[in-house]
Amino acid sequence: NHQLNSPIERRMELVRLVSHNAHKRLVTCLQGHIGTEAEKRHKKLPLTALSQAMQDGGSQLGEESLIGKMMDVCGEAENRLASELMQHEVQLERDILEPLNQLAEVDIPNILRQRKQLAKLVLDYDSARARYCTRTPELYHLTHDTILTAASGDVHVFLPQDQLSADMYNFSSKEGDYARYYVILVEAQADYHRRSLAALEGVLPTIQDTESDKGLL
Repeated sequence: NHQLNSPIERRMELVRLVSHNAHKRLVTCLQGHIGTEAEKRHKKLPLTALSQAMQDGGSQLGEESLIGKMMDVCGEAENRLASELMQHEVQLERDILEPLNQLAEVDIPNILRQRKQLAKLVLDYDSARARYCTRTPELYHLTHDTILTAASGDVHVFLPQDQLSADMYNFSSKEGDYARYYVILVEAQADYHRRSLAALEGVLPTIQDTESDKGLL
């Protein structure tokens, strides 16, 4: 089996592993169901269930009851929080989870698989050249940039080296893009908490007015 001998291969495998682990742990932080549309996601959030229970309780007690009024007003605030959370998690899935999954489960494995296949082709080339060079003198002029395999006397030539080198270079040049995923996570979390705080602060005047009307202030 081809081992990850080159520094770039070892680094790519390490990036794949840490990206996989980060993706896995971030998924466990989400309260919504990944891959579902926004409306369904919102309905399934625990905050949405809490909001519905509070508003239902408020309706049952009636607005003449301070408890009922507070349950209704605060229940609406919880629903706004649920909306903010849903939008936040949709953004995380789109801007972080999907790219991390693409990197760890598709892009890097594909490059490493090509690298492994190339190593096998090189071995096949060496073996074929050793067997056939006496019968086909022109094989002496082939280099490892042109991979040759021979089977049943037929010669097949492949040119994978240039594309693989380009893919590996492309990976190396995008490290800043991959690091950006984690910056986006923190920025998105900060924005989510700001919007959530604004939703809570927006309902406080209504709560205070209600308490004042009931003579509690």
